[in-house]
Amino acid sequence: MIRLINLTAWLGTLCLCLAPFIIDTTEGKFLAMLGLALLNLQAGHKACYNLLLLNTIGILGYTYALYI
Repeated sequence: MIRLINLTAWLGTLCLCLAPFIIDTTEGKFLAMLGLALLNLQAGHKACYNLLLLNTIGILGYTYALYI
């Protein structure tokens, strides 16, 4: 289980490293949301509630940006 959480955390980090370069596109916003969602798994496992809240608000913000 720990290895899966570590893998998703690294994939989330990779998504967030790539997203800023294409953030003005729909794909960039989806990549950012995916990265934040994957990092939420690690934050939840480590009980980092401040990061869970921050990532969730980020996901909501990118979702809002997709439709406005």
